Amino acid sequence: MEERTHQTELGVIHYWVSRVGTGRLWLVLLPGLSADHHLFDKQVEGLGAEYNLLTWDAPAHAASRPFRLAFSLEDMAVYLHGILEAEGVTRPVLVGQSLGGYIAQVYMALYPDAAAGFVSIDSCSMKRKYYTGAELFLLQHTEGMYRALPWKWTLSMGKTGNATTPYGQDLMEKTFSVYGKDEFCALAGHGFRILAQAIGKGGAYDIPCPVLLLCGEKDQAGSGKRYNRAWTKQDGHRLVWIPGAGHCSNADAPELVNGLIREFVQGLQTEENP
Repeated sequence: MEERTHQTELGVIHYWVSRVGTGRLWLVLLPGLSADHHLFDKQVEGLGAEYNLLTWDAPAHAASRPFRLAFSLEDMAVYLHGILEAEGVTRPVLVGQSLGGYIAQVYMALYPDAAAGFVSIDSCSMKRKYYTGAELFLLQHTEGMYRALPWKWTLSMGKTGNATTPYGQDLMEKTFSVYGKDEFCALAGHGFRILAQAIGKGGAYDIPCPVLLLCGEKDQAGSGKRYNRAWTKQDGHRLVWIPGAGHCSNADAPELVNGLIREFVQGLQTEENP
């Protein structure tokens, strides 16, 4: 993939693009909090011959550093929109893991006609009704919790708590290794804080396109499995449990996830071209 940059008032965002042909559908791959674009290496490998791809290191993540922690979730969606406009990307399928799924939902709220579809990977709904007040309070105060924990323990949990397979755990270990404790705690605290703030605003967050929910059967991140059960029950989106996968289903079970994304996209194309 070709690396490119996008300048903002707070720092420079690095992103990567792969084009296989004019007229091909775009997949926009959005990694989660603290993760970088390598989270989607297996999707680039497995789907890159069929679709145009774009992924990024989100603001203040990996190559997109230094980046001042003064942005909101809405700002991230606006930055993404600017990148897609610069690359001529229209009507993509947004594929978001964890925080990437939240960014995608804010993006669709700001630009309702901009996405052809949405694949949520181990993410949750942005609708306020799914969260208790206590959960939102805790999300806004995670930085102090992380700072109180031993750094070696945090690194270990980042590895084993997010992935279940040797490949996924090795990827997580490499991902966390680029940060020192202070930087990681500040980034994680900021990410959870802006998520809670965005959810707390009580926006509608009705998704204006077809949706596929993917969630690892062994996802241990917060209440993700409970949220996904409620999301599919109340909003009617299709939910597929990924056997044996943790919070990074696309890394733990890439072939299955790639097949589900491919099936979902083919269904969209069939609907548009009956």
